[in-house]
This record gives sequence, structure tokens and C-alpha cells, in this order.
Amino acid sequence: MGERAYNFGAGPAMMPDAVIERVAREWQDFRGEGYSAMELGHRSEHFADILARAKADLRALLDVPESHHILFLHGGATPHFAMVPLNLAQPGESADYIHTGYWSDKAMAEASALVNVRIAASAADSEFDRVPDRAGWQLDPAAAYVHICSNETIGGVEYDGDPDTGNVPLVADMSSNILSRPIDVARYGLIYAGAQKNIGPAGLAIVIVRDDLLERVRAGVPSVMKYARHVEWDSMYNTPAAFAIWVAGLVFEHVRKAGGVTEMARISVEKAQKIYAAIDASSLYINRIQPASRSRMNVPFFLREPRLEQRFLDGARRRGLLNLKGHRATGGMRASLYNAMPLAGAQALADYMTEFERKNG
Repeated sequence: MGERAYNFGAGPAMMPDAVIERVAREWQDFRGEGYSAMELGHRSEHFADILARAKADLRALLDVPESHHILFLHGGATPHFAMVPLNLAQPGESADYIHTGYWSDKAMAEASALVNVRIAASAADSEFDRVPDRAGWQLDPAAAYVHICSNETIGGVEYDGDPDTGNVPLVADMSSNILSRPIDVARYGLIYAGAQKNIGPAGLAIVIVRDDLLERVRAGVPSVMKYARHVEWDSMYNTPAAFAIWVAGLVFEHVRKAGGVTEMARISVEKAQKIYAAIDASSLYINRIQPASRSRMNVPFFLREPRLEQRFLDGARRRGLLNLKGHRATGGMRASLYNAMPLAGAQALADYMTEFERKNG
């Protein structure tokens, strides 16, 4: 590989160098078979081995109990905004949602046509600058499930643990922080995550679902939207995203060799602290999130002088610090610090921010 840029994009995101190098080696000649990794047959012995290893490695990384199934499905996280209520709630039932920003809002909007959405807690009155304190959640013990977005990629707020919802199944969209810290999977009824941030290529979703919840699917749901059907077919009810699953498996292997999610958590805190320290010591940069809810994965920030934004981005690009422009819904800047972002990348950005302010502040 040539000189490596630091890609701070929110997803599709930076991938581990070791994984990219492995993919490059097998792009044209997969395991010496004489065909490309893109041509990997999903009925081949190779793919059966890949799928089994990927599931086993993910189960080990997250300590997934045997009560939960692991699925590799198409389409990223967004289809599960609808699949969750279709599979876990009967028509007329209600579900509790914790409203923490853009993606939890999207999940609620999609689910509202399929289930009675109750907002059990919201940070809207503080412009989503925090995760609502658990003590203030108004949960319904008769709800079909409680839904959270464990890390808001755009707003930059993150839960600091696994909330207790009692006997009501907890459902979490973990698209942007899965594999970045240990989690108590047994506390969740269902976890779903788009792969394109901490796992692999876009277009793949990981689902971890508790076995007893498979029976809740409502009548009339198309087979391809039934979690139970995908469990029955071992993620192969329709042709799986074989290449994406292979790459995901390489990432799981890489994370295990690098120390697992405990080590990822340690490094993620260190990376985020470097950026937040540069912001907090500054009179030019602003982060609006309460410190206790600040995301380790996505750090949004704004310049007090918006006229300097393009100059900041241009200077960053010249230094190989890429894709720092904020989401179109918010503007400003955003640095995504997923697992594949090395500590040196966070340090390089923090140094550049300090230098830019010295010259332009």
C-alpha cells in the first residue's frame, strides 16, 4: 500500500490495514483457487467455513450466549427499523423508544406505521445533547420491547453501558459502536448493526436475536423479513453477501488478535480524549454534547467562525486527514474514530486542530 490517509468518514469507514492487505492479496486469486474473492460461491466449502468461523469469532468477541442467534443479513440497519416491530410486536401493541437524535428518530418514524410508538424518554428539549438519564425513563411494563440507538452517529451521543429494562426485551441499533466495547448481550433481546463502520463493507447487517423472541412474528410477514426464517436457513435464505461476510470475518479475526473488544474499548477512549481535549482547550471549536454522553466513535464539532470551515477542511486534506465534513443535516465537522482508526490518526487530527487555531483563531 502507498501512503495511508486517515479516513474519518462516518461510514463506509476506515478498515484495518491488515484486512485491506489480505483482501488485496486474494482479490484476484482467492485461497489459490484461481478465481477472485468477489466470485466466492455461497454454496462452496470455502464459504461454509467462512460463515462458521465468522459466527464463532463474533460469538467469542461479544460473549454471545447460546440463547442468542447470530445472523448476517442484507441491507444495513435501516430495514430493521421495520423488521423489529414486524417480528417482535403484534398489531395494536405498543413499544417504547428512547429518543436521542437523528437515527432513533428515523427508527421511530418507520416503526410508527407498524406499532404504537411511545417515547419513553427524550433528549429533544436539550437539543439532544445527552442520553436521557435512566432514572427518568417512563417505561411501560406491557410494551413489546424498548428500543435504543446506542450511539448516535450524527449527534455524537453514546450510552455508557447496557440499560436495564426488566422483563421487556431491549432492542439496540449498535451500528456505530458494536465491537468497540464489551457488552452484556444477555441483557438484549435483539441487537442489529450495519457493518460499514466497525465491521466491513456497506450492505451487510449483523443481527443477534434471542431465541424465544422468534415466536413473536406477526401473521402475514414476508418470509424474507422473518428473523426466524433466516435462523432456520443459517443466514442463507437468499443468496448471502458472501464477499462482505468474508471481509467481516477477517475483521473479527483481526480484532481478536488485537486484544478483543476490551482492548478496542481502551484505545477508543484514548483516541476520543485526544480530540475532546483539543476542543475543550480551544476558543475556536465547539462540541455541544454533555461530557458524560460524549461519543467515543463520532465527535461532531463546529468552528465559531463558519467562514473558516472550508479552509479547515482543505488544510486537513493536504495532511491526509480526510472526510471530516459534518453530516448534511447538521453541518460543521465530524471525526469518526472507529476501531480501524489508529491512535496516530487521532493524534494527527488533534495536532492539526491546535495548529489551525494558532494560525487562524
